[in-house]
Amino acid sequence: MPKKIPKLLSPVRDETSFRSALQAGAEAVYFGLGELNMRASSKGIDLERLALITKLAHKRGVEVFITLNTIIYDQELKKLKQILQKVKKAKVDAVIAWDFAVIEECRKQKIPLHISTQASVSNIEAAKFYEKLGAKSIILARELNLKQIKAIRQKIKCKLEIFCHGAMCVSISGRCFLSQFLHNKSANRGECFHLCRREYKIIEKKYKKELTLGSNYILSPKDLCTLRILDKVVATGADYLKIEGRGRSPEYIYIVTKAYKTALEALKKNQYTEKLQDQLIKQVSQVYNRGFSQGFFLGMPGKNGWVKKEHNQATEKKEYLGKITNYFKKIKVLEMILHSGTIKDNDLLQIQGAKTGIKRIKVKNPKFHQKGEITFFCKEVARKKDEVYKVINSLDKK
Repeated sequence: MPKKIPKLLSPVRDETSFRSALQAGAEAVYFGLGELNMRASSKGIDLERLALITKLAHKRGVEVFITLNTIIYDQELKKLKQILQKVKKAKVDAVIAWDFAVIEECRKQKIPLHISTQASVSNIEAAKFYEKLGAKSIILARELNLKQIKAIRQKIKCKLEIFCHGAMCVSISGRCFLSQFLHNKSANRGECFHLCRREYKIIEKKYKKELTLGSNYILSPKDLCTLRILDKVVATGADYLKIEGRGRSPEYIYIVTKAYKTALEALKKNQYTEKLQDQLIKQVSQVYNRGFSQGFFLGMPGKNGWVKKEHNQATEKKEYLGKITNYFKKIKVLEMILHSGTIKDNDLLQIQGAKTGIKRIKVKNPKFHQKGEITFFCKEVARKKDEVYKVINSLDKK
Protein backbone atom coordinates (compact mmCIF):
# COMPACT_ATOMS: atom_id res chain seq x y z
CA MET A 1 0.00 0.00 0.00
CA PRO A 2 1.31 3.52 -0.79
CA LYS A 3 2.54 5.45 2.25
CA LYS A 4 0.12 8.30 1.57
CA ILE A 5 -3.02 8.56 -0.54
CA PRO A 6 -3.48 12.13 -1.83
CA LYS A 7 -6.77 14.00 -1.65
CA LEU A 8 -8.85 14.16 -4.81
CA LEU A 9 -9.46 17.75 -5.96
CA SER A 10 -12.36 18.21 -8.39
CA PRO A 11 -13.45 21.12 -10.59
CA VAL A 12 -16.80 22.88 -10.20
CA ARG A 13 -18.57 24.78 -12.97
CA ASP A 14 -21.82 25.66 -11.15
CA GLU A 15 -24.01 24.45 -8.30
CA THR A 16 -25.16 21.38 -10.24
CA SER A 17 -21.59 20.24 -10.80
CA PHE A 18 -20.75 21.12 -7.18
CA ARG A 19 -23.35 18.59 -6.03
CA SER A 20 -22.05 16.13 -8.62
CA ALA A 21 -18.48 16.40 -7.33
CA LEU A 22 -19.62 15.80 -3.75
CA GLN A 23 -21.75 12.82 -4.81
CA ALA A 24 -18.75 11.31 -6.61
CA GLY A 25 -16.49 11.51 -3.56
CA ALA A 26 -14.35 14.64 -4.07
CA GLU A 27 -12.34 15.57 -0.98
CA ALA A 28 -11.74 19.12 -2.19
CA VAL A 29 -13.28 21.33 -4.88
CA TYR A 30 -12.09 24.42 -6.73
CA PHE A 31 -14.11 27.01 -8.63
CA GLY A 32 -14.25 30.59 -9.83
CA LEU A 33 -16.64 33.35 -8.85
CA GLY A 34 -17.60 34.50 -12.33
CA GLU A 35 -14.64 36.81 -12.92
CA LEU A 36 -10.86 37.09 -12.50
CA ASN A 37 -10.38 33.38 -13.10
CA MET A 38 -8.95 31.31 -15.95
CA ARG A 39 -12.31 29.95 -17.11
CA ALA A 40 -14.33 33.00 -18.11
CA SER A 41 -16.90 30.70 -19.77
CA SER A 42 -17.44 28.87 -16.47
CA LYS A 43 -20.12 30.54 -14.39
CA GLY A 44 -18.66 29.22 -11.17
CA ILE A 45 -20.45 29.98 -7.91
CA ASP A 46 -22.25 33.26 -7.31
CA LEU A 47 -20.27 35.31 -4.78
CA GLU A 48 -23.43 35.90 -2.73
CA ARG A 49 -23.91 32.13 -2.35
CA LEU A 50 -20.27 31.37 -1.58
CA ALA A 51 -20.74 31.19 2.19
CA LEU A 52 -23.63 28.71 1.83
CA ILE A 53 -21.75 26.52 -0.67
CA THR A 54 -18.64 26.53 1.53
CA LYS A 55 -20.71 25.56 4.55
CA LEU A 56 -22.32 22.67 2.64
CA ALA A 57 -18.88 21.44 1.57
CA HIS A 58 -17.40 21.70 5.04
CA LYS A 59 -20.30 19.71 6.51
CA ARG A 60 -19.09 16.82 4.36
CA GLY A 61 -15.44 17.39 5.17
CA VAL A 62 -14.70 18.81 1.70
CA GLU A 63 -12.23 21.67 1.28
CA VAL A 64 -13.06 24.70 -0.87
CA PHE A 65 -10.50 26.53 -3.01
CA ILE A 66 -11.31 29.71 -4.97
CA THR A 67 -9.58 30.47 -8.28
CA LEU A 68 -8.48 34.08 -8.75
CA ASN A 69 -5.73 33.13 -11.17
CA THR A 70 -5.76 35.56 -14.10
CA ILE A 71 -3.51 38.56 -14.55
CA ILE A 72 -4.95 41.62 -12.75
CA TYR A 73 -5.07 45.22 -14.02
CA ASP A 74 -4.92 48.39 -11.89
CA GLN A 75 -8.60 49.18 -12.40
CA GLU A 76 -9.49 45.78 -10.91
CA LEU A 77 -7.57 46.11 -7.64
CA LYS A 78 -10.52 47.60 -5.73
CA LYS A 79 -12.81 44.84 -6.98
CA LEU A 80 -10.19 42.22 -6.08
CA LYS A 81 -10.01 43.52 -2.51
CA GLN A 82 -13.82 43.41 -2.17
CA ILE A 83 -13.99 39.87 -3.53
CA LEU A 84 -11.29 38.66 -1.14
CA GLN A 85 -13.07 40.25 1.82
CA LYS A 86 -16.15 38.16 1.00
CA VAL A 87 -14.00 35.09 0.36
CA LYS A 88 -12.46 35.43 3.82
CA LYS A 89 -15.85 35.96 5.43
CA ALA A 90 -17.12 32.77 3.74
CA LYS A 91 -14.27 30.84 5.44
CA VAL A 92 -12.96 29.19 2.30
CA ASP A 93 -9.88 27.04 2.74
CA ALA A 94 -7.61 28.79 0.23
CA VAL A 95 -7.34 31.06 -2.81
CA ILE A 96 -5.53 29.86 -5.95
CA ALA A 97 -3.51 32.69 -7.54
CA TRP A 98 -0.29 33.66 -9.30
CA ASP A 99 -0.57 37.41 -9.92
CA PHE A 100 1.39 39.17 -7.17
CA ALA A 101 -1.45 41.65 -6.56
CA VAL A 102 -3.65 38.72 -5.51
CA ILE A 103 -0.83 37.12 -3.53
CA GLU A 104 -0.14 40.33 -1.64
CA GLU A 105 -3.82 41.00 -0.89
CA CYS A 106 -4.22 37.43 0.41
CA ARG A 107 -1.21 37.99 2.66
CA LYS A 108 -2.72 41.25 3.96
CA GLN A 109 -6.07 39.63 4.69
CA LYS A 110 -4.41 36.45 6.02
CA ILE A 111 -6.18 34.19 3.53
CA PRO A 112 -4.44 30.83 2.88
CA LEU A 113 -2.78 30.89 -0.54
CA HIS A 114 -2.22 28.21 -3.19
CA ILE A 115 0.05 29.01 -6.15
CA SER A 116 -1.65 28.37 -9.49
CA THR A 117 -0.23 26.22 -12.25
CA GLN A 118 -0.18 29.51 -14.22
CA ALA A 119 3.02 30.31 -12.31
CA SER A 120 4.62 27.29 -14.06
CA VAL A 121 6.57 26.18 -10.99
CA SER A 122 8.91 23.57 -12.43
CA ASN A 123 11.98 23.59 -10.17
CA ILE A 124 12.97 23.52 -6.52
CA GLU A 125 14.12 27.17 -6.32
CA ALA A 126 10.83 28.52 -7.68
CA ALA A 127 8.93 26.31 -5.23
CA LYS A 128 11.07 27.57 -2.32
CA PHE A 129 10.42 31.16 -3.40
CA TYR A 130 6.64 30.76 -3.21
CA GLU A 131 6.91 28.77 -0.01
CA LYS A 132 8.77 31.68 1.61
CA LEU A 133 5.98 33.99 0.41
CA GLY A 134 3.62 31.94 2.53
CA ALA A 135 2.09 29.52 0.03
CA LYS A 136 0.32 26.65 1.75
CA SER A 137 0.31 24.62 -1.46
CA ILE A 138 1.86 24.82 -4.93
CA ILE A 139 0.21 23.48 -8.08
CA LEU A 140 3.17 22.28 -10.09
CA ALA A 141 3.62 22.85 -13.83
CA ARG A 142 2.17 20.09 -16.01
CA GLU A 143 5.46 19.80 -17.90
CA LEU A 144 7.24 17.86 -15.12
CA ASN A 145 8.01 14.13 -15.04
CA LEU A 146 7.57 11.86 -12.02
CA LYS A 147 11.24 12.04 -11.00
CA GLN A 148 11.22 15.85 -11.06
CA ILE A 149 8.04 16.01 -8.97
CA LYS A 150 9.50 13.64 -6.41
CA ALA A 151 12.68 15.74 -6.17
CA ILE A 152 10.66 18.91 -5.46
CA ARG A 153 8.57 17.05 -2.90
CA GLN A 154 11.69 16.08 -0.95
CA LYS A 155 12.86 19.71 -0.67
CA ILE A 156 9.57 21.47 0.00
CA LYS A 157 7.56 21.49 3.24
CA CYS A 158 4.34 23.02 1.90
CA LYS A 159 1.74 20.90 0.12
CA LEU A 160 1.98 20.04 -3.57
CA GLU A 161 -0.79 19.57 -6.14
CA ILE A 162 -0.45 17.88 -9.51
CA PHE A 163 -2.96 17.41 -12.31
CA CYS A 164 -4.02 13.81 -12.88
CA HIS A 165 -6.65 14.19 -15.61
CA GLY A 166 -7.99 16.66 -18.17
CA ALA A 167 -7.03 19.01 -20.96
CA MET A 168 -3.39 19.87 -21.69
CA CYS A 169 -2.21 23.21 -23.13
CA VAL A 170 0.40 23.24 -25.89
CA SER A 171 1.61 26.68 -24.75
CA ILE A 172 2.49 25.90 -21.13
CA SER A 173 -0.70 26.62 -19.23
CA GLY A 174 -2.17 29.51 -21.16
CA ARG A 175 0.89 31.38 -22.45
CA CYS A 176 -0.77 31.55 -25.87
CA PHE A 177 -1.67 34.59 -27.98
CA LEU A 178 -3.46 32.80 -30.83
CA SER A 179 -6.91 33.53 -29.40
CA GLN A 180 -5.89 37.12 -28.63
CA PHE A 181 -4.54 37.66 -32.14
CA LEU A 182 -7.49 36.20 -34.05
CA HIS A 183 -10.46 37.04 -31.79
CA ASN A 184 -9.17 39.64 -29.32
CA LYS A 185 -9.81 37.18 -26.47
CA SER A 186 -6.94 36.67 -24.05
CA ALA A 187 -6.09 33.17 -22.86
CA ASN A 188 -4.39 34.77 -19.86
CA ARG A 189 -7.73 36.31 -18.92
CA GLY A 190 -9.60 33.03 -19.14
CA GLU A 191 -11.15 33.74 -22.56
CA CYS A 192 -9.30 31.16 -24.68
CA PHE A 193 -11.19 30.15 -27.85
CA HIS A 194 -9.19 26.87 -28.05
CA LEU A 195 -8.12 27.62 -31.60
CA CYS A 196 -5.30 25.11 -31.21
CA ARG A 197 -7.92 22.35 -31.44
CA ARG A 198 -8.99 23.21 -35.00
CA GLU A 199 -8.02 21.86 -38.40
CA TYR A 200 -5.92 24.28 -40.49
CA LYS A 201 -4.88 24.73 -44.11
CA ILE A 202 -1.40 25.92 -45.07
CA ILE A 203 -1.14 27.64 -48.48
CA GLU A 204 2.30 27.83 -50.11
CA LYS A 205 2.62 31.36 -51.57
CA LYS A 206 4.41 30.79 -54.89
CA TYR A 207 2.45 27.84 -56.34
CA LYS A 208 -0.64 28.15 -54.10
CA LYS A 209 -0.35 24.53 -52.97
CA GLU A 210 -2.52 23.64 -49.97
CA LEU A 211 -1.79 21.34 -47.05
CA THR A 212 -4.45 20.38 -44.54
CA LEU A 213 -3.15 19.79 -41.01
CA GLY A 214 -5.61 17.23 -39.73
CA SER A 215 -4.10 13.75 -39.46
CA ASN A 216 -2.00 15.10 -36.56
CA TYR A 217 -3.29 18.20 -34.81
CA ILE A 218 0.17 19.45 -33.91
CA LEU A 219 -1.16 22.31 -31.76
CA SER A 220 -3.62 20.10 -29.89
CA PRO A 221 -2.35 17.69 -27.22
CA LYS A 222 -4.37 14.70 -26.08
CA ASP A 223 -6.03 14.92 -22.68
CA LEU A 224 -4.09 13.78 -19.65
CA CYS A 225 -5.16 10.47 -18.08
CA THR A 226 -3.08 8.84 -15.34
CA LEU A 227 -5.26 5.84 -14.52
CA ARG A 228 -2.65 3.46 -16.02
CA ILE A 229 0.17 4.90 -13.90
CA LEU A 230 -1.73 6.12 -10.86
CA ASP A 231 0.43 4.13 -8.44
CA LYS A 232 3.53 5.92 -9.75
CA VAL A 233 1.81 9.31 -9.62
CA VAL A 234 0.74 8.70 -6.01
CA ALA A 235 4.29 7.62 -5.13
CA THR A 236 5.58 11.15 -5.93
CA GLY A 237 4.20 12.24 -2.55
CA ALA A 238 1.80 14.86 -3.92
CA ASP A 239 -0.86 15.98 -1.44
CA TYR A 240 -3.63 16.60 -4.00
CA LEU A 241 -4.45 15.00 -7.34
CA LYS A 242 -6.29 17.60 -9.38
CA ILE A 243 -8.83 17.04 -12.16
CA GLU A 244 -8.96 19.75 -14.84
CA GLY A 245 -12.42 20.67 -16.14
CA ARG A 246 -14.18 23.75 -14.74
CA GLY A 247 -15.71 24.24 -18.17
CA ARG A 248 -17.02 20.69 -18.39
CA SER A 249 -20.51 19.27 -17.84
CA PRO A 250 -21.82 17.93 -14.51
CA GLU A 251 -21.65 14.34 -15.79
CA TYR A 252 -18.01 14.87 -16.82
CA ILE A 253 -17.16 16.04 -13.32
CA TYR A 254 -19.15 13.22 -11.72
CA ILE A 255 -17.84 10.37 -13.89
CA VAL A 256 -14.17 11.42 -13.83
CA THR A 257 -14.21 12.16 -10.09
CA LYS A 258 -15.91 8.83 -9.38
CA ALA A 259 -13.37 6.93 -11.50
CA TYR A 260 -10.36 8.44 -9.72
CA LYS A 261 -11.99 8.06 -6.30
CA THR A 262 -12.54 4.36 -7.04
CA ALA A 263 -8.94 4.05 -8.23
CA LEU A 264 -7.49 5.72 -5.13
CA GLU A 265 -9.62 3.57 -2.81
CA ALA A 266 -8.42 0.45 -4.65
CA LEU A 267 -4.79 1.59 -4.37
CA LYS A 268 -5.29 2.08 -0.65
CA LYS A 269 -6.41 -1.55 -0.36
CA ASN A 270 -3.75 -2.93 -2.76
CA GLN A 271 -6.56 -3.91 -5.15
CA TYR A 272 -5.79 -1.70 -8.14
CA THR A 273 -5.77 -4.37 -10.81
CA GLU A 274 -5.33 -4.08 -14.58
CA LYS A 275 -8.95 -5.20 -14.99
CA LEU A 276 -10.15 -2.30 -12.81
CA GLN A 277 -7.95 0.11 -14.78
CA ASP A 278 -9.63 -1.05 -18.01
CA GLN A 279 -13.07 -0.49 -16.49
CA LEU A 280 -12.22 3.00 -15.24
CA ILE A 281 -10.66 4.11 -18.52
CA LYS A 282 -13.81 2.94 -20.28
CA GLN A 283 -15.84 5.06 -17.86
CA VAL A 284 -13.84 8.29 -18.37
CA SER A 285 -13.98 7.69 -22.14
CA GLN A 286 -17.77 8.12 -21.95
CA VAL A 287 -17.46 11.86 -21.38
CA TYR A 288 -15.67 14.66 -23.24
CA ASN A 289 -12.12 13.83 -24.26
CA ARG A 290 -9.67 14.25 -27.14
CA GLY A 291 -8.03 10.88 -26.63
CA PHE A 292 -5.67 10.18 -23.74
CA SER A 293 -1.96 10.34 -23.01
CA GLN A 294 0.16 10.28 -19.85
CA GLY A 295 1.39 13.80 -20.47
CA PHE A 296 4.95 14.49 -19.30
CA PHE A 297 4.91 12.07 -16.36
CA LEU A 298 6.98 9.39 -18.10
CA GLY A 299 9.00 11.84 -20.20
CA MET A 300 8.37 14.06 -23.23
CA PRO A 301 5.04 13.07 -24.87
CA GLY A 302 6.45 12.71 -28.40
CA LYS A 303 4.33 11.99 -31.46
CA ASN A 304 1.76 9.92 -29.53
CA GLY A 305 0.77 12.94 -27.44
CA TRP A 306 -1.17 14.69 -30.21
CA VAL A 307 -4.83 14.53 -31.11
CA LYS A 308 -5.76 12.58 -34.26
CA LYS A 309 -9.32 13.89 -34.62
CA GLU A 310 -10.66 17.42 -34.33
CA HIS A 311 -13.81 16.61 -32.41
CA ASN A 312 -14.79 15.24 -29.03
CA GLN A 313 -14.12 11.49 -28.74
CA ALA A 314 -16.58 10.78 -25.93
CA THR A 315 -18.53 7.52 -26.30
CA GLU A 316 -21.62 9.15 -24.80
CA LYS A 317 -23.70 12.17 -25.68
CA LYS A 318 -26.81 13.61 -24.07
CA GLU A 319 -29.95 14.90 -25.73
CA TYR A 320 -32.16 17.46 -23.96
CA LEU A 321 -35.73 16.22 -23.37
CA GLY A 322 -37.43 18.62 -20.98
CA LYS A 323 -37.97 19.71 -17.38
CA ILE A 324 -39.55 18.11 -14.33
CA THR A 325 -42.85 19.69 -13.31
CA ASN A 326 -43.40 17.60 -10.17
CA TYR A 327 -41.98 14.76 -8.11
CA PHE A 328 -44.35 12.75 -5.93
CA LYS A 329 -42.05 11.58 -3.15
CA LYS A 330 -44.42 9.13 -1.46
CA ILE A 331 -45.10 7.08 -4.58
CA LYS A 332 -41.77 7.94 -6.25
CA VAL A 333 -43.26 9.13 -9.51
CA LEU A 334 -41.71 11.81 -11.67
CA GLU A 335 -43.77 14.14 -13.85
CA MET A 336 -42.16 16.06 -16.70
CA ILE A 337 -42.97 18.03 -19.84
CA LEU A 338 -41.31 16.78 -23.01
CA HIS A 339 -39.82 19.74 -24.92
CA SER A 340 -37.96 17.76 -27.58
CA GLY A 341 -36.98 14.22 -28.54
CA THR A 342 -38.71 11.02 -27.47
CA ILE A 343 -38.76 8.71 -24.45
CA LYS A 344 -39.25 4.97 -24.61
CA ASP A 345 -38.93 1.99 -22.29
CA ASN A 346 -35.36 1.28 -21.05
CA ASP A 347 -33.95 4.63 -22.20
CA LEU A 348 -31.14 5.85 -19.93
CA LEU A 349 -32.02 9.30 -18.59
CA GLN A 350 -29.94 11.87 -16.76
CA ILE A 351 -31.67 14.21 -14.31
CA GLN A 352 -29.69 17.26 -13.18
CA GLY A 353 -30.22 20.33 -11.06
CA ALA A 354 -28.51 22.66 -8.59
CA LYS A 355 -29.77 20.71 -5.55
CA THR A 356 -30.02 17.32 -7.22
CA GLY A 357 -26.57 17.13 -8.80
CA ILE A 358 -26.91 14.39 -11.41
CA LYS A 359 -28.90 11.17 -11.21
CA ARG A 360 -29.17 8.48 -13.88
CA ILE A 361 -32.12 6.14 -14.22
CA LYS A 362 -33.57 3.67 -16.73
CA VAL A 363 -37.14 4.44 -17.74
CA LYS A 364 -39.72 1.75 -17.07
CA ASN A 365 -43.25 1.95 -18.49
CA PRO A 366 -43.49 5.71 -19.20
CA LYS A 367 -47.05 6.97 -19.38
CA PHE A 368 -47.91 9.66 -21.92
CA HIS A 369 -50.54 12.29 -21.15
CA GLN A 370 -51.89 15.41 -22.83
CA LYS A 371 -49.76 18.45 -23.74
CA GLY A 372 -46.46 16.54 -23.72
CA GLU A 373 -46.74 15.46 -20.10
CA ILE A 374 -45.04 12.17 -19.15
CA THR A 375 -44.95 10.29 -15.84
CA PHE A 376 -42.85 7.32 -14.76
CA PHE A 377 -41.45 5.63 -11.65
CA CYS A 378 -38.22 7.17 -10.33
CA LYS A 379 -36.69 5.93 -7.09
CA GLU A 380 -34.11 8.77 -7.14
CA VAL A 381 -35.33 11.99 -5.54
CA ALA A 382 -35.78 14.68 -8.19
CA ARG A 383 -36.98 18.27 -8.03
CA LYS A 384 -39.22 20.64 -9.92
CA LYS A 385 -37.36 22.43 -12.76
CA ASP A 386 -34.60 19.80 -12.87
CA GLU A 387 -33.53 19.17 -16.47
CA VAL A 388 -33.93 15.74 -18.09
CA TYR A 389 -31.61 14.37 -20.79
CA LYS A 390 -31.44 11.13 -22.74
CA VAL A 391 -28.00 9.49 -22.54
CA ILE A 392 -26.95 7.95 -25.86
CA ASN A 393 -23.96 5.62 -26.14
CA SER A 394 -22.31 5.80 -29.55
CA LEU A 395 -20.95 2.25 -29.11
CA ASP A 396 -24.42 0.74 -28.78
CA LYS A 397 -25.61 -1.28 -31.74
CA LYS A 398 -28.21 0.55 -33.76
